[in-house]
Amino acid sequence: MAPTIRKTLLHVETTLIEGGRQAPVPLRLIAALAVVKNPWAGRGFVDDLKPEIHAVAPVLGELLTRMVIEAAGSGASVEAYGKSAVVGLDGEIEHASALIHTLRFGNHYRTAVGAKSYLAFCNTRGPANAPVMIPLMDKNDEGRRSHYLTIQCAIPDAPAADEIVVALGASIGGRPHHRIGDRYQDLKELGHDVANPASV
Repeated sequence: MAPTIRKTLLHVETTLIEGGRQAPVPLRLIAALAVVKNPWAGRGFVDDLKPEIHAVAPVLGELLTRMVIEAAGSGASVEAYGKSAVVGLDGEIEHASALIHTLRFGNHYRTAVGAKSYLAFCNTRGPANAPVMIPLMDKNDEGRRSHYLTIQCAIPDAPAADEIVVALGASIGGRPHHRIGDRYQDLKELGHDVANPASV
């Protein structure tokens, strides 16, 4: 069962001035989005989501990864990354989660950008024009706060009640005037082991 993709969208944002100051290096944020028919729509409660996950998630992962890489110029250019899904009002949060929380979706992106970190994520439910929030973090260093970013965009006619918006996000650069330090300074000051930040 191939996914029914109604439309795709590429969102690119470049920040040149932040806080009234010129950015030393412009921050570029990229989001690739697909509006897909919810494969579980109209079927009531479905116990086993796996067949549709296996059929739909890899196609979306490959498509959205290609869109991001083309916009970024290369996988190496991507510094931070994340993923998101918004299910329409007739769907379950589980449906949004199902299409992005599988290695069959995320590994396309992870491999293409040479990442080690897990993909930051957001999964929500909403109507058409609902905000699509894509949290980002450094693709190789979860503690690098300069790359804690969020892309926000929306599609005026999606998701319909029986659709899901699925998205990947990327940054080229971090926040222009980053000055809150990284997690490692906090851990050192608190006397915590970097390898065991919760001290458990």
